[in-house]
Amino acid sequence: MNALIDRIADAPMSPVGRLAARRYGKTSPGTVGVTVFGDAARRVLIAPVNYSGQGHAWARALEEHIADTSARNMAIDVPGGFDFPADLLVPIPTYHNDVDWQRREFTAALGATHVLVEAEEPPFGRLWGRSVVAQAEALIQGGVDVAFLAHGTDVRLPSRHVRDNPWSHYADLEIYAARDEVLAARNIALLQSSGRPLFVSTPDLLDDLPSAHWCPVVVDEERWSLRRTERQPDEPLRVAHAPSVSVIKGTHLILETLRALEAEGVIALDLIQGVPTSKMPARFAAADVVIDQLRIGSYGVAACEALASGCVVIGHLTDRIRARVTEETGLEPPIIETTPDTIEAVLRKLAGRDDFDSVRATGRAFIRAVHDGRRSVEVLARNWLTAPPAAREDVTGAPSS
Repeated sequence: MNALIDRIADAPMSPVGRLAARRYGKTSPGTVGVTVFGDAARRVLIAPVNYSGQGHAWARALEEHIADTSARNMAIDVPGGFDFPADLLVPIPTYHNDVDWQRREFTAALGATHVLVEAEEPPFGRLWGRSVVAQAEALIQGGVDVAFLAHGTDVRLPSRHVRDNPWSHYADLEIYAARDEVLAARNIALLQSSGRPLFVSTPDLLDDLPSAHWCPVVVDEERWSLRRTERQPDEPLRVAHAPSVSVIKGTHLILETLRALEAEGVIALDLIQGVPTSKMPARFAAADVVIDQLRIGSYGVAACEALASGCVVIGHLTDRIRARVTEETGLEPPIIETTPDTIEAVLRKLAGRDDFDSVRATGRAFIRAVHDGRRSVEVLARNWLTAPPAAREDVTGAPSS
């Protein structure tokens, strides 16, 4: 069954692929708008996935920190998603099946000076056989400067990850690692042969795409800096854990330990699931500690949001990733190292502390220095937006075209 589904996914314009696309529903041509830029010399489109609201966050950072820039993001509106903000949300039926919208959005994108393609997904649905390569080439032929940004699973090779990470989620049967391996290898080959500027959103992805540049995720510290509810001396340590995908976060590896600590009165556990992103700042403001992921070996948006809220964040970062972040930023990532084997001891130690002020200050300082948008803009500008094409280098080290 998996093999059949894979064949359909790999041939979206085949008769079976076209039939499968109908499941997304009917469209109402002309009812969905397209990207509209402001009057600016530099016009940037980021599309089409907006994972964790990052496309929108990068766009706002670009407008704030680079003069005469209009930046917009377009995202596919996934039913049941986390309701992240976007400049243009496109319903799934429109994105996949509305040729009129696809052509209008492509025409709108030709009005951009730069387009950043996220996660190797085609920005214009099924135009040109749903080929991201063909769509990017059409933009380039229209005078648009195209770059690519990888987000995670799209380029994370399971074989490499299992080899380098003893806690890797790819070793679990719940993960369809064989398919992820094929897609990641395919996307890496696409990116390496593109000759375009390449970026990744988290530092661990440089292991799989070393020619890319780390464009840090962005969080709005003001949004996450709510008035905190302080723990009283006789209260248990308030621990929050928000497993968007529990098998990847490692929830099942620690839940028994967490329940035992809760029953003992050491911690009070807030297991956050199915909560809209708009309510997350309040949940983190009521927590002393946030448990991030314990399997990937890196950190992302959730850890940054927790740090911005003033929580102590614990999670698993490999030594290589910690060293890489320090080398790039001059700062050590303020995430307390924790694995499923050590989480009980870590939480017991934290429960014995009365004051987290210095830890909170360090976390917030790290967010301001690395994840408030300025560093992300600087990376995008230096390696793409303001860099003359002739001065760039592609993945082979040769000047790009």
